[in-house]
Amino acid sequence: MVKKQDKGLVASVAIPDGVTATLNEAMLTIKGGKGEVIRNVLSPLVAIEIKDKAIVLTTTSGKKKFSRMFQTLCAHVANMIKGSMEPFLYEVKICSGHFPMTVKKDGDEVVISNFLGEKIPRRSKIVEGVALDIKGDLITITASDIEKAGQTAANLERATIIKKRDIRVFQDGCYITVKPNTK
Repeated sequence: MVKKQDKGLVASVAIPDGVTATLNEAMLTIKGGKGEVIRNVLSPLVAIEIKDKAIVLTTTSGKKKFSRMFQTLCAHVANMIKGSMEPFLYEVKICSGHFPMTVKKDGDEVVISNFLGEKIPRRSKIVEGVALDIKGDLITITASDIEKAGQTAANLERATIIKKRDIRVFQDGCYITVKPNTK
């Protein structure tokens, strides 16, 4: 909940039962039942401290620059707490209408073979700390950190960008169909 102070803003994000938070200099670590999220929260505009089962964020000014950074850090902390309790889920749909494309996991990469009949397979990086599962034409991506899960899904979608073809006809590729609700 955000409150206005004399010159700045104050917000406290409650830490639920079963979740622990530690602040070591600028590194905020949140551990929960389903995972651990670590983030650098160093900002000269926003002060962060842990008090009485809550993470308290404060600014010294109400200017737009301070307010924007303040709101951003509040959202990051809230997402870290949500992710430690239940991982974020993305679903990516594999669409292949013209050529039967093969998608498989190979270590820390996803290999997309025979995309539009190409001989050289396309590769997409899986960010560290992300679980990826391929079943049929659906790829499920889960992670405690929303940014890592989102980046992995974006890497998959970006690996199958179609160039020099009419995208109204060639709709093959990997497309994000389900994103986590962060509200």
